[in-house]
Amino acid sequence: MNIVAITACTAGIAHTYIVAEKLQTAAEELGHNCKVETQGSAGIENELTAEDIEKADVVIYAHDIAIRGTNRFANKKVVDVPIGVAMKQPKSLITTIEKKLAAK
Repeated sequence: MNIVAITACTAGIAHTYIVAEKLQTAAEELGHNCKVETQGSAGIENELTAEDIEKADVVIYAHDIAIRGTNRFANKKVVDVPIGVAMKQPKSLITTIEKKLAAK
């Protein structure tokens, strides 16, 4: 599965980047490709390209503040969760997404 994600926390510092790393690691451990864009205090980093988005099977928003540029994902399956969910249970989140996509 190809996953793209955006992480953004209230302060835009620690949790934004911790969750990005956790999602990336969990996806890879489960055999998936994952690219994560962060929207933190330093602005947008690792911005997703049109090609990244086109290849994506699912988009994960892990955030506590508004995500910028959501119009890029208009025709994609989007999973929207609080940043704490992705931080505490990234593998469970991805496994749940796998099951829901497989059921369709």
